[in-house]
Amino acid sequence: MEELRFRGKKREGRHRDTWDPFQLNPVGAEKEEKKRCFLMAQYLVAVIVGVAVLVSAVIAKGSLLILSALSSPKSLRNDRDRQFYMLMLVFCLVWPNFLVFLKSLWRCAFKKFEPPNMKTMGMICGIECLVSLGTSVLVLIVMPQFDVLTNLFISGGVCIVSAVLQIVFRLQRENWKILFPICSLILTSVGYCLLGMDYYVRTESHVDRQTSECFYYVGVGIFSSLLISFCWWENTMQARNRMQKTLSELEKFKDFVFVISSILRILVIGAVYLIYYKLCKNSIVWSDFNLADHQDVLQLGLVLFFLQAFCSAACHWFGVVACKIHAVRMSFALPLCCTGPVVLGLGLILFLTQGHHLDQTKSTSIVDFCAKLYLLKDKNTTNVALLEMTRSICRTSLNSHYLQWPFLMLALEGVCMWGGFVTCTYYVWKIKVQRIERTSQLFVRRLYESAFIDLSLLLNTKMKLPKAQTNDSQDELQSVVIYLCATMWHETYDEMLKILTSMFRLDRYRGDPKEEHKDSFDFECHIFVDDAFMTEKETKKRLVNEYVEDLIHVVTEVYRVFTNKEPDDVSIIETPYGGRLMFVLPEGNMLYVHLKDKALIRNKKRWSQIMYMYYLLGWKGYISKNPQKMPRMETSRESLISMDGEIFLLPQYDNDNKRRFISDDNTYILALDGDTDFHPKAVVLLVDRLRMYYNVGAACGRIHPTGMGPMVWYQKFEYAVGHWLQKTAEHVFGSVLCSPGCFSLFRGSALMDDNILKKYTTTATRGAEYVQYDQGEDRWLCTLLLQQGWRVEYNAASDAYTNSPQEFKEFYNQRRRWGPSTLANTLDLLHSGKETVKRNQSISGLYIFYQMFTVGSSILGPASVTLMIAGAMQFIFGMKGEYTILIACVPPTFYIIICFTTKANTQITIAGIMSVIYAFLMTASFFSIIGDMVVQGTFLTPTGVFLVSMAIMYMVTAILHPEEFGLIIYGLMYFICIPSGYLLLTIYSLVNMNNVSWGTREAKEEGEEKKSQSVLCNKDCRLCCWDMKIQITQEAENPMLQQIVGFTGQKAPLLQLTNQETQAQAASNPEPQTKPETATEKDAKVKNPPADKNKTPALKDKDASATHDDKDEKNSIMSDSSDYSDEDDVDFMNADLEEMEDIPVSDWVEPVKTEFLKKLTYFNMKRNLQAQLRYTLRNKNQDDVCEDLVLMLTDTLNMRLSKVGPEDILDQAEVDELQHELTNQARHILKNNRMTKLEKRVKRAIEKTLSAPQVQRLDEGETDFWHKLIERYLKPINDSPEHKERVSKELKSLRNKAVFLYFIINVLWVVATFFLQIIGNDIISIKIPKYSTDGNATGEYLKVEPLSLMFLFSFAILLLVQFVAMLYHRVYTLIHVVSYRSTEKDYKEKDVEEEEEDPTIENAYAVSISSEDFQL
Repeated sequence: MEELRFRGKKREGRHRDTWDPFQLNPVGAEKEEKKRCFLMAQYLVAVIVGVAVLVSAVIAKGSLLILSALSSPKSLRNDRDRQFYMLMLVFCLVWPNFLVFLKSLWRCAFKKFEPPNMKTMGMICGIECLVSLGTSVLVLIVMPQFDVLTNLFISGGVCIVSAVLQIVFRLQRENWKILFPICSLILTSVGYCLLGMDYYVRTESHVDRQTSECFYYVGVGIFSSLLISFCWWENTMQARNRMQKTLSELEKFKDFVFVISSILRILVIGAVYLIYYKLCKNSIVWSDFNLADHQDVLQLGLVLFFLQAFCSAACHWFGVVACKIHAVRMSFALPLCCTGPVVLGLGLILFLTQGHHLDQTKSTSIVDFCAKLYLLKDKNTTNVALLEMTRSICRTSLNSHYLQWPFLMLALEGVCMWGGFVTCTYYVWKIKVQRIERTSQLFVRRLYESAFIDLSLLLNTKMKLPKAQTNDSQDELQSVVIYLCATMWHETYDEMLKILTSMFRLDRYRGDPKEEHKDSFDFECHIFVDDAFMTEKETKKRLVNEYVEDLIHVVTEVYRVFTNKEPDDVSIIETPYGGRLMFVLPEGNMLYVHLKDKALIRNKKRWSQIMYMYYLLGWKGYISKNPQKMPRMETSRESLISMDGEIFLLPQYDNDNKRRFISDDNTYILALDGDTDFHPKAVVLLVDRLRMYYNVGAACGRIHPTGMGPMVWYQKFEYAVGHWLQKTAEHVFGSVLCSPGCFSLFRGSALMDDNILKKYTTTATRGAEYVQYDQGEDRWLCTLLLQQGWRVEYNAASDAYTNSPQEFKEFYNQRRRWGPSTLANTLDLLHSGKETVKRNQSISGLYIFYQMFTVGSSILGPASVTLMIAGAMQFIFGMKGEYTILIACVPPTFYIIICFTTKANTQITIAGIMSVIYAFLMTASFFSIIGDMVVQGTFLTPTGVFLVSMAIMYMVTAILHPEEFGLIIYGLMYFICIPSGYLLLTIYSLVNMNNVSWGTREAKEEGEEKKSQSVLCNKDCRLCCWDMKIQITQEAENPMLQQIVGFTGQKAPLLQLTNQETQAQAASNPEPQTKPETATEKDAKVKNPPADKNKTPALKDKDASATHDDKDEKNSIMSDSSDYSDEDDVDFMNADLEEMEDIPVSDWVEPVKTEFLKKLTYFNMKRNLQAQLRYTLRNKNQDDVCEDLVLMLTDTLNMRLSKVGPEDILDQAEVDELQHELTNQARHILKNNRMTKLEKRVKRAIEKTLSAPQVQRLDEGETDFWHKLIERYLKPINDSPEHKERVSKELKSLRNKAVFLYFIINVLWVVATFFLQIIGNDIISIKIPKYSTDGNATGEYLKVEPLSLMFLFSFAILLLVQFVAMLYHRVYTLIHVVSYRSTEKDYKEKDVEEEEEDPTIENAYAVSISSEDFQL
């Protein structure tokens, strides 16, 4: 209700000034807000992960302590039991090494790695052996000799070497923080001393018959702890310059090193166990490992082992998750630091609450209680774990006959040890983690120490050291530049509205480019409009067509919605490829609209991509690396300022200047379609993938088709299944094969790599090249990236919406392009699979096999559908199997003949009719499968199991995608359309492979062609089954005639020099001689277009020269103040003004300029002025003066323009006079309010309100670039008839080969099934026993063909693999989303600091501009 009233109030305000106050309000234009449900979910996930870390760490640590107590020589167990429990301890130490071995072996077997440096590998393996020796000696030899409390405390000493290295290398950012490692060293040393003193007291007090032998174990334990503490040497040594080279070398072959080191660690653990217990103690009896008669011992040992192994691995994984979701303190550091105290607390609680169950005689003292525990060792009703833990506690000073106060030394030892490792890992509490930071950047080692899981994770957390060059990830994000590039081809008004709204949303999210952003990115928007011009029949002028006119209206409309005013800064530029429109978005970011003339440059999407890749990566990258080539700023664009009125470098030059400090690796291109709808979140999530993983060359998001109708419903589920299962499987097991061009982010350095962009410019000359290159350009580009070694990823949380074909014909034509292109590129990748595996670390031989299997399944799709229909007919009509197969083969054969003998439209019509018939058959097939299960009396038939498992799998998959769960409804539509999508569409695509036209939006293009032609003869002839169309036309555009007319009848219109431009020229000159009055007098002489220009719709019919009277206007250029002195600036600019010549403009420029001049109407000026003032003075302390200015200046505007109509455009003289009056009025108001320091900002706001669109010329260097680029790569293609005929023959030959291959493979499959049906199930079949509903065998058997069963089994395995990959991908998508929500931008309005009287604007890239530079 409040929203309705708010919109009504705004509409009433507009209605006072115009009779047309109505406007569009695109969906998504409102400001994004943080949803409370997401915030609650974020905190809930953090709490769950934190609890998981704590619980798993406590269980892992407790299980190890229990096993240590059970295997102790002083436990109440017999030798056989202790021997088995000791073996479980060995397995606990081996388990993490075994996991690392498997993971590293997988990477070595299926990924690329370099040969290791033997010296480095030897050093690493030596250290690993020492660490493994210390771990095995401490856990297997020392800990069984100690009590459980000492074992809990002594593990804290493994941080001592880390503390020493932190002190020696002074790794702290602040000097005072060296106190932390010093305290850690002192506390750990005190703890060791207390350990020795405690055992000395026990020996002297004869506690539990303690002997002096314990001192040897104390010494060995301390020494073992020192060896273990070398495990994390990399964390501190990474700051040493000498070690940085070694560590960088290790990254290249660490997988191979981990394979060798994990084997060595396992061997060392086994050696310690065997040497001590077999050679030294001779306590191992091999026959005692047979525990068949002691199931309780076997069960307890295995349970403790599995708990310790699983929980330690789970703790490590949840710890990684906690860091990645930005919950380092709450869900990582805090739970791990509390693990020891929680284990101690739980142990004491169990001892105090459950101990009385062990005291059956009600002992009066702890000494008596401990003495009677021996009586319980042989009772079966006793809890063994509780008994042994209690017995272990009785080995402390609590069981002393003399003094029990020495037990406090043990408690103090625990406090010192705990404080030692907490202070040693203090940096974990302050660590800054980026979103989805790589695990290798979070932790030093891939291996974790299961015996000390809490300390292992904390000490393994990588220190962010300023001296460490090996840290690829620093505390601050690296700045990136994103170029949004949308290609348009005859989009509708609503489609354009989506893409423009998305760009404006991103502008609002990013904010002013001068200010820092938490996501550290800058961006530009580029729209490339194909076929943007037409030739007017009456005047023969080359003008923009209706699509460009719609685009201009959309930009204006969206600007109004976001800012409540017209576009402030518009530039119109002629270019060698057509034209360019330049806008400054509300927050100061740039929007460029490139208008392509197909007579000057190649059209279609691939060539537009080549155009912007060479422009943004080639040309802009070149001038950023050569700043002297950067164009000078022009004073005519001084109106290009941010909305708060602060002047800064022109945005397009400012971005180019920023590129100087940003590498190509951090330059991204976001490829978009002209109808894509997305939110800033989607872009940021894709940026995260490329920013964190260097080998990722491209990343795509989740594409959602939009529209209405059955075809859209089918595509919704088809897209969902493709993304849920297929794309996730490609992402997890290898690399995504296709990053769709409608929403994909590409890395600049990847596109610029060898054999990618250069090869992408290849013009198709052969039939196969037309299919692979031009029918699916996005898939071919990804194929080139993969073959060159780059990875393509998929982010399921990055949502984008695009229009999908709503008509059956449009859908078939689209897939007619996609199908052959997909097959061609996949086969190309498989053909180069061996070479690709060598180059690409993400693609393995197993992944190539997976793709071969999927390709084979798709090729057998038509035969599989045919056999499925035959099975349905067999059950419904009761016919024999061989007959139903023959009948089911008739429709596909009939359609193949139709496709070879009729036109495409006829083929599609017949396909539509057959699709409806097949839909009925599929419905019958569905019920036939259910009926078959009822008849057979069991669902355990191959088809039944497959159907039920498919339904369950899709349902679970949909549940795991809660925001898309509703798409499961369209699954039925997808199911009944399977024959159409996998049989008829396949036949249509293959038979029409020789048709390489685009297929979609073609009708609009034909309509445009009709405007430029005069049809003299148009006849339709029909010969047998062939349709022929004879059309004779007269071209409306004769190049020679146009040249003559242009030479004799066209006068070159000139650029305007507005008051704002002259003031900008004066502003660039710091000399005081230039006065504002001089500029005003000069501008008063400038002739301007008549005020009623917008009332002359016949402008297109007039000659362009008749619309220009400003023959004496000049364009001024401002020199770069950083390269010249003030006096040189004056001379340079004067010389420039004298040498400027009149710049002719094309016919299309003036109508476009007239469209933007509508901002100078009374209604628009009033609205613009109010919006500008409110945004300029948005500080809360300036509310009063802002409202005074709005009220008084609006009154002045009303009185001054009382006789002007709401839709009339003011001429330049009236604008200058109005500007002067408004400026004086504002000066008086500010003076009365004692706010004169705001005068400059208010003045600039008024100038922006009254600024007119500017006509600019392209820089000479860029003009030369475009001429050479077009000549080299983008010259319009004019194929000769001979070439077209040759390509047509090649395409038909390729079509015939593909159809023959498909036909043979599918026919062989069908024929094999047919003959198996003829032979009969009694001879060749697989017998599957039937089971009743209660699970008992009925004695009957179901006979299944081996071929069908094999196919179903293979397809089920494929789906199961994809399902597992989906589960894995879902987890990491959730991690990414939660980490994003924790750093999401808050759209709350922030107060703007009041400017000082003489502000200095700091540029982040070493450009400093003072207000003195802009004095008039």
